[in-house]
Amino acid sequence: MSFEDILAVVEAPIGIITFNRPNVLNALRSRLLREVSDALDQMERNEAVRAVVVTGAGEKAFAAGADISELSALATAGSGAEQARRGQAVTRQIERMRKPVIMAINGFALGGGCEIAMAGDILVASENAKFGQPEVNLGLIPGYGGSQRTTRLVGKGMASYLCLTGEMIDAREALRIGLVVRVVPPSELMAEAKRIATVIASKAPLAIAACKRVINNGAHLDLDDALELEALEFGTLVDTEDIREGTGAFLEKRKPVWKGR
Repeated sequence: MSFEDILAVVEAPIGIITFNRPNVLNALRSRLLREVSDALDQMERNEAVRAVVVTGAGEKAFAAGADISELSALATAGSGAEQARRGQAVTRQIERMRKPVIMAINGFALGGGCEIAMAGDILVASENAKFGQPEVNLGLIPGYGGSQRTTRLVGKGMASYLCLTGEMIDAREALRIGLVVRVVPPSELMAEAKRIATVIASKAPLAIAACKRVINNGAHLDLDDALELEALEFGTLVDTEDIREGTGAFLEKRKPVWKGR
């Protein structure tokens, strides 16, 4: 997979996408967003890939926000809304993938970078990571879903603090509020992200995809509807070869061989 703004490689069973504009702290211009979308699509279709890791090139930034030169060129309400929708489309694509996406966050994850990170299933941060939604400093609001995902992930109070003040929080605070699940030394970041991806890749792929669906879709439903969604997904999995393989392997005390059907 050859791109200009990103690197995309497959180390089966893991696909790795790296934002590759370190000279501008991996700023998210439109070309980069298109390339990320294309790479995600290719990895979704590649049966050798069972989980995806997303990170940023260099030690300074995961992605330090949108490309300011592009933002400054926006001239109308329509062009601004369309720019926001392009970013939102990528974050929704991440959430809707069958395959889990682990975010390995090194350095700054600000603005659009933080928004893309929050669309991931599992966030792992290096000790030098910084998170924030500083759009108010530019006369804007988050446009790639930041106002909504921060509220859903960490609550209205913290979402308001991040979006209204534009201040950053460090990795330990991100861990405290539940935004990330691990904080590790920078030298261990990719190893930890790959470890988690490998653990997930060893599980039944249909069950992994169903878990992702019920978590992401159920979060927006009332409890009764979410429980019904869970029951339906559970029932669907009962009628698969993988459950017979999984239960059989457990009873026979051997490792299962998943077929994804």
